[in-house]
Amino acid sequence: MAYVINLTNGGSLVTVEDGTIDQSTSLKLVGKNYAGYGEIQNENFIHLLESFASGNAPAGPLSGQVWFDSSLKKLKFYDGTQFRTTGGAEVGTTQPVGLTTGDFWWDSGNNQLYAQNADGGFVLIGPQSIGETVSAMVTAQVRDNNQVNRTIIKGTVDDGVVFIVSNAEFTIDTTDPANAITGFDVVRQGVTLRNTTSSTNGITSSAHRFHGTATNAESLGGVSAANFVQNTPGQESSFGETVRFSDDGYTVGAANDLKIFVDSAGAGNEAIIENTVGQKIRFRVKSPGGVTTEVFQIQSSGMIPTTTSTYDIGDANYKWRNIYATSFNGLATQAIALQVGSNYRTGDVNATNNTVAVRDSSGNIAANVFNGISTSARYADLAEKYTTAEEYPVGTAVAVDFGDENDHECISAKSSSMPIGVVSAEPAYLMNSEAEGQAIGLKGRVPVRCKGVVKKGEAVYAWEDGVCSTVQTTALVGIALESSTDESEKLIECVLKV
Repeated sequence: MAYVINLTNGGSLVTVEDGTIDQSTSLKLVGKNYAGYGEIQNENFIHLLESFASGNAPAGPLSGQVWFDSSLKKLKFYDGTQFRTTGGAEVGTTQPVGLTTGDFWWDSGNNQLYAQNADGGFVLIGPQSIGETVSAMVTAQVRDNNQVNRTIIKGTVDDGVVFIVSNAEFTIDTTDPANAITGFDVVRQGVTLRNTTSSTNGITSSAHRFHGTATNAESLGGVSAANFVQNTPGQESSFGETVRFSDDGYTVGAANDLKIFVDSAGAGNEAIIENTVGQKIRFRVKSPGGVTTEVFQIQSSGMIPTTTSTYDIGDANYKWRNIYATSFNGLATQAIALQVGSNYRTGDVNATNNTVAVRDSSGNIAANVFNGISTSARYADLAEKYTTAEEYPVGTAVAVDFGDENDHECISAKSSSMPIGVVSAEPAYLMNSEAEGQAIGLKGRVPVRCKGVVKKGEAVYAWEDGVCSTVQTTALVGIALESSTDESEKLIECVLKV
């Protein structure tokens, strides 16, 4: 009588007829009354015991059947489609198919381990090397010259270390070849490129570089950033070629005080030097003795020498051709003629018509009649010569310097001083004219250096550094003869009350 062979899940596998052997599976199924069934039955048990050990997969496998692949020494199971390795990884040079998430594949061609992800693709586990060389970020320990082990990360490509990442700076112990790293001696904190040794002063001697954009750099071409154009005293910068700016020019100073630019919007391309904040542009040069000397200043009021009666315009060998001005105030060594109205008159010791009277050899002046005012001056003040601590500008209030050790008589007045006068420009009458020092106006009307708003008729007092104001102190200087709303320093004509 035939019988049905059922599976574990309840399904029927095959019907075995009497006196027959079914070989649809890896085992031989014996039918009823088959002669010699004992050997067949025992061989089935042996096959099960050895898990069908063979270099070839068993025929007619069933889902869940176990097979020992003797050629690979791997235990495998049948998943209904193929035999799969029960432990370890699938081995081969090509990606296997039919694996599930988390299964491993050993790429025997490149000696790399992969894992299958949820998308059915493979993710490299490692190593990151290709072939027989190493190309990976390798964590390592290296010994420094103090015999301390340091943990680093070596950026390795094709067995060559391209860079080292370290959390500390140290010198590698190169006395042991096994500890040395080619291209490195001092490892810096951060990233150190190959061939950036201590002897190169931070410059990589090979072509290894960082490529891309950096927000900051401490050096450029091996030169510290502090040595490029900057305002650090004692560190100079120079240019080997012409530096070009646009017509907008450039500025100097924290408040852009000095501006040099080209005014292309005016009458033409006009070069301009401008003090955008202050009222002066000062010019300094070296004297023949190497001393820095300030020759003159350009102020809002005009161009003036820094020190009176000291500097020249032109010299005996280099003369200006013509000088044009509305008027000249000062001394002239000689003149061909003197302008009188629209006419020019020459000098004559005789009372000659249309000539300028000149003293003769006896010091006498010849004339027929003297007509006009005997004296005239721009400022009607009485002045006297006094030596001063320095050459003070016109309008500076001065007081007696009480210091016995000083070789001068006057110093700039301040609020606690007792002013004696004001530096005069052109006194009407100058006493001790041949003495050294500056002309100090004592009485009359003179221009006075003042700061702040001044109203005509207000008293002005010495404040500081010879400059006056209307702030009342004990140091009365004079009475203002004019008004000004200008807060900055200016000259105010006053009648002296010192």
